[in-house]
Amino acid sequence: MVNSVPNAVGRRSGRGEDDGAGRDRHRTLLFDAHPGTANVVSKVKVLTVLDSIDRALLRELENNARQTNRELAGALGVAPSTSLMRVRGLQQRGVIVSYRAEVSLHAVGRPVQALISVRVRPPSRRIISEFREWAAHLPETIGLFVIAGAWDFLIHVAVPDTDGLYTFVVDRLTQRAEVADVRTNVVYEHVRSAHIDPAGQDPAGAG
Repeated sequence: MVNSVPNAVGRRSGRGEDDGAGRDRHRTLLFDAHPGTANVVSKVKVLTVLDSIDRALLRELENNARQTNRELAGALGVAPSTSLMRVRGLQQRGVIVSYRAEVSLHAVGRPVQALISVRVRPPSRRIISEFREWAAHLPETIGLFVIAGAWDFLIHVAVPDTDGLYTFVVDRLTQRAEVADVRTNVVYEHVRSAHIDPAGQDPAGAG
């Protein structure tokens, strides 16, 4: 696993363009790893500038994404045409990426959650890629992180009970030849933020 990429050289791809509403479109920065480390290319999006209406729209949709455009416009005190245009703009700029239903893990019989750290060997690109694809599609997996440091993966799973967790770790993870070590932490409580505020912008101004 590559923990750091020294001597990375950044180059900017494209120039910021105005979208007609005084906001810069996001741009892409490509960082090429030094040849002596690994052939890694990371894409980093420059912040999309959001005004007070954009931020208020995001908060309303995060609270209730099922409300109609007219309801959304009424909550913000803007015309429905303005609300519709702004939401479409947020989608086109990649700020809003999807709308989805949140499922209760208890209701579907998977109340026990755990965070499982996994170390693979050898930590080659092929091994990491193959394990990631395998682990991400397991029915118990509800989230997966590829991480730096002493561990290579952090897998978030939800199972019916502790017996199911034991079976997942012993009969699935440790049976993989590339898995060198596993550490399991049972989750007592999972608290998620209701809102994601844009970085570098005052949340208090979100409206």
